[in-house]
Amino acid sequence: MPSYEQLSELLDPATTVLLTVECQQGVVGPDSALPELAREARSSGALAQVARLVVAAHETGVQVVHAIAERRPDGRGANRNARLFRAAERLPVQQLAGTSAVRVAPPIEVADEDFVVRRLHGLSPIQGTDVDALLRNLGCRTLIVTGVSANVAIPNTVFDAVNRGYTVVVPGDAIAGVPSDYTPAMIRNTLALVATVATTDEVLGCLKRPRRTGRA
Repeated sequence: MPSYEQLSELLDPATTVLLTVECQQGVVGPDSALPELAREARSSGALAQVARLVVAAHETGVQVVHAIAERRPDGRGANRNARLFRAAERLPVQQLAGTSAVRVAPPIEVADEDFVVRRLHGLSPIQGTDVDALLRNLGCRTLIVTGVSANVAIPNTVFDAVNRGYTVVVPGDAIAGVPSDYTPAMIRNTLALVATVATTDEVLGCLKRPRRTGRA
């Protein structure tokens, strides 16, 4: 784990953005298309930790971006080049644009100043979306990555962010995947090699420290 001083240096609220990944009702909500993942996100406390981070971001002036995966009813523009995508087409709950399935799930709160970025394709909320341009225009240097899943979208997000020059912080207790023992293995063997791994409490302690106002 990083020292408080090291983490505080990374988490300057003026240059930090908090990203929630696929924390939407059709993924982590009670009527999820992926009930095992939804149960893990809730029972592990990961979803509650994401909500805590979002509240703190709103209080400290850290920009929040919510990344949502959705589909058109006709499926146009969606990938079909992997088993995961083809299986998603057959799920009983579809992540259809404009439905409750693609709304950010409670207990996470969406503020007026938040960005909600939606994608129709791919595995990452950064590749081929508005996220990278928004981060650069916001002066982001450090990206806090939270949400689901540790199996696919989270590592994609971390790799894409690092490849684009951002420093990534992953609160390990604010991401979830399946099975339950996969997430710590992914963190230890993969994410820790390219991102700074911390706990939600450690991140909150840094965000709430006395700070300068304004965004670079």
